[in-house]
Amino acid sequence: MKTTLRYAAAVLAITAGAASGVCAAQAGQESAWVGTWATAPMEAPDSNHRKPFALTTLRQIVHISNGGDRVRIRFTNAYGVDPLTITDVHVGISTGDSSIKETTGRSVTFDGAAGVRIAPGAEIYSDGVPMAVAPLSNLAISFFIPNQVMRAETYHDFANQTNYIADGDVAGAASLNGAMETGSWYFVDGVDVPAVEGSRAIVTVGDSITDGALSTKGANRSWPDVLAARLKEEPGFENIAVLNQGINGNRVLNQGYGPSAISRLNRDVLAQNGAKYLIVLEGINDIGLFAKHAAPEDNISAGNLEFGFRQIVDAAHSHGLKAFGATLSPYFGAGYYSEEGEQIRETVNDWIRSSDVFDGVIDFDMITRDPANPKQFNPTYDSGDHLHPNDAGYKAMGEGIDLKLFAK
Repeated sequence: MKTTLRYAAAVLAITAGAASGVCAAQAGQESAWVGTWATAPMEAPDSNHRKPFALTTLRQIVHISNGGDRVRIRFTNAYGVDPLTITDVHVGISTGDSSIKETTGRSVTFDGAAGVRIAPGAEIYSDGVPMAVAPLSNLAISFFIPNQVMRAETYHDFANQTNYIADGDVAGAASLNGAMETGSWYFVDGVDVPAVEGSRAIVTVGDSITDGALSTKGANRSWPDVLAARLKEEPGFENIAVLNQGINGNRVLNQGYGPSAISRLNRDVLAQNGAKYLIVLEGINDIGLFAKHAAPEDNISAGNLEFGFRQIVDAAHSHGLKAFGATLSPYFGAGYYSEEGEQIRETVNDWIRSSDVFDGVIDFDMITRDPANPKQFNPTYDSGDHLHPNDAGYKAMGEGIDLKLFAK
């Protein structure tokens, strides 16, 4: 089998092109691209998350925002320490389980080859695949992993979708009946469609509340999903995509469960094709861990968080993106609540609202808090842990965003 050895460039090298609106078209193709789905890569931390992928097929389900007549897929070895080889790649329309809708399956190539070898730390795009995909549809991306050394794996822990792992090379099969299930995405972190008039993307950076934790699995009910669906119904906004770059446990300043927001800006925000807007909902984990003081770096202040936000906004502005600050929702009653942390949350929220550092404000605190007790979640929106919204809470958040923020 022919396999191209062309490596992806480091993400820092492509940021300038990506942030200009839509990055340059792939060689040999005329149109530019815009992201329609993305997730934030992480390193699989231990044996509970790393899988024995040798001689294995992965089928992963992703929910896109924009539609188009072609797709291309971004594969990642961002945290690998060895080259990653994948072969026999396919994409089709998901039926909602491990099956592909009849006649929709397509082979995916890389510079015409059936497989690709991705250098440690790199990401690489497939060739464009001719296939009609509707907005807000689910794609099934399947590929075979040959036997190889794989001492570290790149994944996204919380997919909130059921994905599939099967023995052998069955990537082109219509169904993977009997396959093992996983709730994570591995080695895939983006899908693009051709840009059309008005195409642009909103990148949402955050923690588990952006990732959609405790929303209904497989139902696409996170607040970024709600926002994406609203945009498709609004004349003039139909071609705005939403790219969810939330990570469970994420923090602004320090490594948490996954890289800090500041450390992942280049790859997860600035290098996203078509990115024009950034929404930042971060900080509650910095504040919550402040209460525990488990490590010296956990001893943060409101000023530290404000400094981190200014760094994020400055980076966005230097690459032509508008940056919107989202206030932190209440967390009274959560496992890591403290009165000192609450004072930091309130101070940071007041600063987001009044500092004019951001290009606009999305007041999730006002949307989700209990009118009778502003320190805690509205019971109607509380998942039960007093930190994460339920489906109704995510819906209120997504519907509470003023779409005028995204007017040209």
